[in-house]
Amino acid sequence: MTKDFAFKLIARDGGTRRGEVSMPRGVVRTPAFMPVGTAGTVKAMYMEQVNELGADIILGNTYHLMLRPGAERVARLGGLHTFARWEKPILTDSGGFQVMSLAGLRKINEKGVTFQSHIDGSYHEMSPERSIEIQGLLDSDIQMQLDQCVALPASHKEMEKAMELSLRWAERCKTAFGVQAGKAMFGIVQGGDNEKLRERSAEALKTLDLKGYAIGGLAVGEPQEVMMAMLDVTCPLLPEDKPRYLMGVGTPDDILKSVARGVDMFDCVMPTRAGRHGLAFTRFGKINLRNARHAEDPRPLDPESPCPAARDYSRAYLHHLVKAGEALGGMLLTWNNLAYYQQLMEGIRAAIEENRFTSFTEETQAQWVAGDIAPYPA
Repeated sequence: MTKDFAFKLIARDGGTRRGEVSMPRGVVRTPAFMPVGTAGTVKAMYMEQVNELGADIILGNTYHLMLRPGAERVARLGGLHTFARWEKPILTDSGGFQVMSLAGLRKINEKGVTFQSHIDGSYHEMSPERSIEIQGLLDSDIQMQLDQCVALPASHKEMEKAMELSLRWAERCKTAFGVQAGKAMFGIVQGGDNEKLRERSAEALKTLDLKGYAIGGLAVGEPQEVMMAMLDVTCPLLPEDKPRYLMGVGTPDDILKSVARGVDMFDCVMPTRAGRHGLAFTRFGKINLRNARHAEDPRPLDPESPCPAARDYSRAYLHHLVKAGEALGGMLLTWNNLAYYQQLMEGIRAAIEENRFTSFTEETQAQWVAGDIAPYPA
């Protein structure tokens, strides 16, 4: 740990990067996956479990926390770390994506966004300055600029307008953030699926000399090959000595392919959301516990997993819990999924250090068979 925010590269293997982000509250080993704690909770998990799985950092969300319970209340109660009982680093998303995707009526202008809460219909304003203020009240360690994210496909005019507005907002966020010892503000590269817009966004953000750079506006409906093409353009333009964060991504395959292109940090609701809906991620691929084939299967999800949810409970029992709508089913499958994601990241980091990332990727992908069809010998 350090008194200030710092990033160092430890190893390289082709385009991959093994590094460490150091902050007063802890060290984040990269490549890293951040479990999503949107509203101050990683859904269906105790924070002690999340910590034991090996997560170095979690994500919180400005939009959700400003609406409920309110950033000022969280501040009065000691900040998000104390409130949620998580002592390690927290990254907060600015709330821009949620304003665009969840809010009701909304109006975007140079000042910011006026929107209607999806909870009670009340009206709120979110400016770049207010987003940074809220993240400061939450006392997060990494704070994201407010940006405008557009769903794909979109017109060139729409993507360009959102990208340029996001750049202007990034400058205002940097001014509002100022200098905060031990903390960082990241900018967000936008530009949709247009290579030239991505290049313009990345080059302009570099001039702000921020402590980290995110790649946003992907995993919003475009095919995987489009996302990878945008990473091929963007990652080489970003500073070598700053962490790179791909927002809202993704599947295990997305992560492997993005790490190969130089991404350091990830977050996604997929492992927790899938768990609550009966889907397990394992080293053998995805297993849908809703399927009747599991009703009398006494095998666990993975007998060699260090996670009790994967190792100690039969597929038949998990199937029963899911079909019966028991909360424990979602809890166990979420536990399994987050464990698998952290095991995947641990394997990625070791492979980069040992200069075998390509073979690790090939071996991992080879194991991903149709999980419902005897993924390991009976």
